[in-house]
Amino acid sequence: MVSRFREELGRGRGPAQAVVRSVQTAGRTIVFSGATVAAALAVLLIFPMYFLRSFAYAGIGVVLISVAAAVVVLPALLAVLGRRVNSGRLPWARNREPSTAAPLWGRLAGQVWRRPALLAISVLAALLLVALPLRHVQFGTPDDRVLPATTPSRAVGDVLREDFTGNSAAALNLVTGGPAGRAALTAYAARLSGLAGVARVETSAATFAHGKAVPNSAGPALARPTAQRLSVVSAADPASDAAKDLVQAVRGLPGPGGVRVYTGGQTAELIDTTHAIGTRLPLAALLIVLTTFLALFLFTGSVVQPVRALVLNAITLAATAGPLVWIFQQGHLSGPLGSTAQPLDTTMLVLLFCIAFGLSMDHEVIVLSRIKELHDQGHDNHTAVTGGLTHSGRIVTTAAALIAVTFFANATATVSFLQLFGIGAGFAVLIDATLVRAVLVPAFQRMLGRAAWYAPAPLRRLNTCIGLAEAGG
Repeated sequence: MVSRFREELGRGRGPAQAVVRSVQTAGRTIVFSGATVAAALAVLLIFPMYFLRSFAYAGIGVVLISVAAAVVVLPALLAVLGRRVNSGRLPWARNREPSTAAPLWGRLAGQVWRRPALLAISVLAALLLVALPLRHVQFGTPDDRVLPATTPSRAVGDVLREDFTGNSAAALNLVTGGPAGRAALTAYAARLSGLAGVARVETSAATFAHGKAVPNSAGPALARPTAQRLSVVSAADPASDAAKDLVQAVRGLPGPGGVRVYTGGQTAELIDTTHAIGTRLPLAALLIVLTTFLALFLFTGSVVQPVRALVLNAITLAATAGPLVWIFQQGHLSGPLGSTAQPLDTTMLVLLFCIAFGLSMDHEVIVLSRIKELHDQGHDNHTAVTGGLTHSGRIVTTAAALIAVTFFANATATVSFLQLFGIGAGFAVLIDATLVRAVLVPAFQRMLGRAAWYAPAPLRRLNTCIGLAEAGG
């Protein structure tokens, strides 16, 4: 908004006219940009984890407040400031005419325009190469290993895992849905202790190992009048395939005396979390595609631009996930970061992807708004793209740099999933603001040509009737 206001002043408009024109153009862009970011965050609401839902509520609130401030409060402040908005310039910039343009972006777009296929293929190949580690991704839930090795609780966990057979802290906790007789409980626990990977099963009747009860090992504290608790201890790492197979085997056994048994614990939580997210991912992807397509169609009047934006955003997310697997799962930077190689936190990845997608769409709307404005004024495709990037490039790079610094600051944290989120989000923002916006967008616009603005006649009429097109002036 400020950039457009300064630009309109530079064209000779008075402060009042400049404010009106800025709201008509930049204000519209801000509203659509906020809508796409809010839509991406709203997808988090379909997941059952309160962690993700809380981020959705907070993020949507921040976006709506920011949009309202930008289109209501900021124009009023600009009207009061008037031409003083250009005051206070730094000494080395005082002798230059105030400008919001970034000619370097325009020249870069011009270079891409001459060799669109070559540069697009080169960048896509680089991004896909970076994304290759994603083939080996594994998912997990946080445990004490997200902390530095010097942390006392982490040190205890390391000793338990390395020096003791069967880590009771990572045991499967079984609870019956009702009372169970001693004979039925004993038979059930014996079957559990015979499963592959089970070190022992602790019950109120006795502790069982390899199908047999250990003498004088009863645990009365594990019994209640309405339920029984069993602890299934295994030597397998809670995030390993062996531990997951054990959970499935335990859940496949009939309960004692036909009583239903509920299985909990770290591995069970991982399986249930992955299932809860996995079953809702198709719906989440569908909602993101539909809302993004609708918002960009209303914004551009084209059915091709939303498809292009979705494809480029998917590439950005893949190129972001690849380095996270390489760094945090495979442990290639464990030394400098002070982290431990382990599977990626499932919920944190979902949060990261939704935020990165929303910010990518934010950049998309900013760049596309200036390209479309010039296109609607009758300029040819080349002029619209180079001119649009000239006037939006500085905004995108400045915003991306500020946001990336904020995200990368999380790399200094001592908790690994915060490092994962910070590095991943910052990397996604930088990829999108540089390689995608500066190279892939103009390259695709060049290769698509006039088809980039295509829409069937009924949809064009619908877009016109809705009346969300930019005001002229």
